[in-house]
Amino acid sequence: MLRSLLLVLGLFAGVLAFAALALLAGMLLFTGTAEADIRTDTRTYARSDSAAGAPVVSSASAPRLVTLYQGATDSAVALGVTPIGVVDAWMEKPTYRYLRETLDGVEHVGLETQPNLEKVAWLDPGVIVATRFRHERVRPLLEQIAPTVFSSTVSDFKASLTLVAAATGREARAEQLLACWDDRVADLRAKISTALGNAWPQKAAVVRFKSDHVRLYSSGFAGSILEELGFRQPDAAADQGWGMKLTSEENIPALDADVIFVLLEDDPAIHDTYRHWTAHPLWQRLTATQAGRVYEVDTVNWIMGGGILAANAMLDDLYRHYGLVPQALSPSCALGGAPSAVEEPSAIEEPSARTDEGAA
Repeated sequence: MLRSLLLVLGLFAGVLAFAALALLAGMLLFTGTAEADIRTDTRTYARSDSAAGAPVVSSASAPRLVTLYQGATDSAVALGVTPIGVVDAWMEKPTYRYLRETLDGVEHVGLETQPNLEKVAWLDPGVIVATRFRHERVRPLLEQIAPTVFSSTVSDFKASLTLVAAATGREARAEQLLACWDDRVADLRAKISTALGNAWPQKAAVVRFKSDHVRLYSSGFAGSILEELGFRQPDAAADQGWGMKLTSEENIPALDADVIFVLLEDDPAIHDTYRHWTAHPLWQRLTATQAGRVYEVDTVNWIMGGGILAANAMLDDLYRHYGLVPQALSPSCALGGAPSAVEEPSAIEEPSARTDEGAA
């Protein structure tokens, strides 16, 4: 507790020293929607930082881990490590449903775009996993609290898994999970190719409906996985960075593809937009519509979760929608496992700051 108090006092001094930095971070880094985050992420960064600076720990016990972005949290759970602190989920707040059982009782440290650094310090972590994309401007403050490793992107689940594994001594397990992933990708790709014959490869559109517009994604988490599986981009999405924002039904032809994966949220206004657009004559002329290949998929699995657990759930969706039998996996390919026991911190009374920040 004394160490935690000293850390917090030191953090306060750091906050004063970096007042201008924090102000700039609040104005430029932590405002705006995560849609802008996706644009920057997919345009600017190509790979994660080396994890060479991560603390060396035994594979038998993990350090007290705080994860500051969704892909890192997902990765930790997949590796069998329960963090002592996590950031709020973008949707299904405060924690995505697929992680709730494992993360029950874990402390929340604010938003991914604006973590509560005082609360992080009180948790007295052994290591923090952050991302340069969101947290570079507060890097000096994080490094005052605990050794911190940084990913350069939030959408590369393999890089996140490797980074978290290096920080927690789970490198061998990460390699095993990635080998299992490669097997699943090869199996699904072969089965889709066989099932579709000359109709493979297909052009796939990932389409997210919002209350006042529609987004066509061409890169990021879902896009990279579809590309690995052998799917191609819709013609209109080529060379469009993160994708396109469509505001008029006249733009519906830009969505033309062999298959459309629809992302929806539990919002009446969004469902009204979906019904309005899909009732339009131009939607009825789309190749995927006429072929009966318009599938509603889970938004968390496809773009929000950001880790290997979400990626495998996305593969499960694809097996199901294409009517294919998933590959039987060996027990070694089971995701997660017995979480590492870590000492629980004392309860923290002060609540973290929360906003209704939009998801990606």
